[in-house]
Amino acid sequence: MMKKLSFLSLAFATLTCGLFAKSDPIIRKEIREQNGRKVEYMFIDGIKVHESDPEKQPQPPVVEPKPYDAKAAKPPKGAVVLFDGTKKTLGNWQAGNGGPTKWKLIEGALESVRGGGYLISKQEFGSCRLHVEFATPKVAKGSGQGRGNSGVFLMGQYEIQVLDSYENVTYPDGQCGALYGRAKPLVNASRGPGEWQTYDVTFHRPIFDDQGKVIRKAKFHVVHNGHVIHDDLELSGGTGWRGPHSISEYKKHGDKGPLKMQDHGNPVRFRNVWIIPLKD
Repeated sequence: MMKKLSFLSLAFATLTCGLFAKSDPIIRKEIREQNGRKVEYMFIDGIKVHESDPEKQPQPPVVEPKPYDAKAAKPPKGAVVLFDGTKKTLGNWQAGNGGPTKWKLIEGALESVRGGGYLISKQEFGSCRLHVEFATPKVAKGSGQGRGNSGVFLMGQYEIQVLDSYENVTYPDGQCGALYGRAKPLVNASRGPGEWQTYDVTFHRPIFDDQGKVIRKAKFHVVHNGHVIHDDLELSGGTGWRGPHSISEYKKHGDKGPLKMQDHGNPVRFRNVWIIPLKD
């Protein structure tokens, strides 16, 4: 009787694991002719990258942002303060060529300048906790991807999209809080134009073997204005733009990389940036 029960228990456990185990997303690519040229299309679990059709890729539900938590936003002991609104911490950043950044220090915030390129931290990080605050322009101009566009790049390459997504519709995997091209946020927790917003991120870097194969994928837990928008999500590949319907895949890199903020032609501001390195 005991052996029979043990067998049944094992069978049930195996079935349960099969039902609830996470499976890797199915990624498919195809080349299509578009306006006389070849364009790569990428599909993740049957959904086209940057799909804008709401019937195929519904918009995340809009929620009310939670009140700003000044206590939680304060850098804890042991945090690496990358920017606190002072000229001193402006020295923690550089331009892509290694020289001084062209971004402006305005009212305790760093503002992107059209043509200024990326704002890049001099210090590099791997797995970490990140806190960053941002504000899109107070006067909303443009629409879709042309409104308050920027990005926060972990290890210099894994992007959490920054966008004015307050009453501004775009493809869900490119709206504010999206892991660009890979995953839309669970909810749209955006504040209005010009209002300060927060990202609190727990990031675990990907790990590669000697042949460059991913043996542990990058993982993101992201809180936007107090709401969880990615819940320990494993990233299925890179987030680099490779065309209107395709993004990059994993490519082996070092254990650490810089934090980068994007200049996308819109004067987006950042403040209160700090990081706590995590052990792998």
